[in-house]
Amino acid sequence: MQTPTYAPVELAAGLRLPTNGLDYTILGIYFVVVLGIGFAARKSVKTSLDFFLSGRSLPAWITGLAFISANLAATEILGMAANSAQYGAYTVHWYWIGAIPAMVFLGLVMMPFYYGSKVRSVPEFLLLRFDRAAHLLSSILFAFAAILIAGVNLYALAIVVEALLGWPQWVAIVVAGFFVLAYITLGGLSSAIYNEVLQFFVILAALIPIVALSLKKVGGWDGLTHRLTATHGADFTTAWGGTGIGHANPLGANWLTIVLGLGFVLSFGYWTTNFAEVQRALSAKNLSAAQRTPLIAAFPKIFIVFLVMIPGLVAAALVPKFGTPGSGYQYNDAIPYLMQELLPNGVLGIAVTGLLAAFMAGMAANVSSFNTVFTTDIWAKYVVKHREDAYYVRFGRLITAVGVLASIGTAFLASSFSNIMAYLQTLFSFFNVPMFVVFIVGMFWKRASMKSGFWGLLAGTTAAMVNYFVIYKQGIIDIPTDQGANFVSAIAGFVAGAVVMVAVSLFTRPKPAEELQGLVYGTRSPGMAEPPAPGDEAWYRKPALLGWGAVVIAALCYIPFSF
Repeated sequence: MQTPTYAPVELAAGLRLPTNGLDYTILGIYFVVVLGIGFAARKSVKTSLDFFLSGRSLPAWITGLAFISANLAATEILGMAANSAQYGAYTVHWYWIGAIPAMVFLGLVMMPFYYGSKVRSVPEFLLLRFDRAAHLLSSILFAFAAILIAGVNLYALAIVVEALLGWPQWVAIVVAGFFVLAYITLGGLSSAIYNEVLQFFVILAALIPIVALSLKKVGGWDGLTHRLTATHGADFTTAWGGTGIGHANPLGANWLTIVLGLGFVLSFGYWTTNFAEVQRALSAKNLSAAQRTPLIAAFPKIFIVFLVMIPGLVAAALVPKFGTPGSGYQYNDAIPYLMQELLPNGVLGIAVTGLLAAFMAGMAANVSSFNTVFTTDIWAKYVVKHREDAYYVRFGRLITAVGVLASIGTAFLASSFSNIMAYLQTLFSFFNVPMFVVFIVGMFWKRASMKSGFWGLLAGTTAAMVNYFVIYKQGIIDIPTDQGANFVSAIAGFVAGAVVMVAVSLFTRPKPAEELQGLVYGTRSPGMAEPPAPGDEAWYRKPALLGWGAVVIAALCYIPFSF
């Protein structure tokens, strides 16, 4: 079964934006504000907890917006618009099934364990639940993945800036890397988070005019659907049309593949264990705020799909066979094409700034999580132990610089992949899915032994890599696309990790019950019993209400796209 894919992040050679001095002035103001936030945040950094987790002092609305902004990288903006131009309204699945349930599960079920145990990172939770071997392996794997993903964002930024503004790729990489390095080194996580809040609104300011002018261009939603139905068929504007098993549809996937492959394995693997996201929740001021962080983020996530999907649909409607050979455009040209055609100067500057902000938010999220894991989980626990707190703050700033330089190197590694969105999914299947199965088994099965964490993580990662590099790349089994291979790799990693954990647990000693308090479902730690802060008991702040409200709204959003 063919699974969804994205076009490579490359833009048409002749695509240039008619920018002028006003547009560059807006871009310059944005960079000045970014550095200003870094200098302002520096004053609040006095301890390592301040640098790596903002002193666990931030309100839920700040961490919630940072949570969604860290995810809203420009690779997603361009990639999902491209996805829509190629596959139509099926893009909604990446949001309403592929994100919302997992975000709600993180807030309602997993955050009490993360925050209540007072861990500073996701790998540190594995140290408490399993042993040092599981902790060290997960720390190394996460640090490696964070640098690779940060490099993807840098490389995609360079391609877009070169195509739209004419800057050489290396200039775009160095400039963006410098600004991310500057504000994270100055203010640590607080600087990254406050910049992500700013970037969230800049991204909205970039996308909303594109959507509004695009719909006006095609005669509104009715005019858009009429054009697309005539040129692409009725299923192109529906979410479930033609997804029965054995049926043909533009996406090339059936409902079972969508629900299980995307909605469970990859989605839960990403949202519940990706420290670049979870770190924002861990910086919240109390347990209630930490739980509400992904739940607050879920509400804009429900509706952001329209801001990235509509431009892709409009591009497909305006240009016959958009993205196919002979049309003059690639699928990733959807948003840049509309920027070129519809936006006046000034608004164009905001749109360009929004794209750059999105790339920087994605990179900053991975760099800030990398410096935390490398410093607290690797360096402080296994290399240089028991030093004064100020030493680890200094080292955290140093390793941030190292991480940015390494990201610049991996940016060029990403260039060897023809489809970087598929490359990202490959990384998630290698690193996030095996970690998710270790978490889920360890969190819900008391009998899971200390040794099972390490061997389950190793088996899951190995199985996913073997499937991709040996079974798929060597052609042992015919899988049509990279994304199809990623879905199979994710399932292989999940199953292998779970089977090995169960087998190892049956032959090794479980952790004493008294050491599992607050780490396994059905137990509680003192941190999970903290009284609510003033105002947190209000009905509209109840995590259960927010979580189930997001699920219901996401389900209702499917109704207009089901016929």
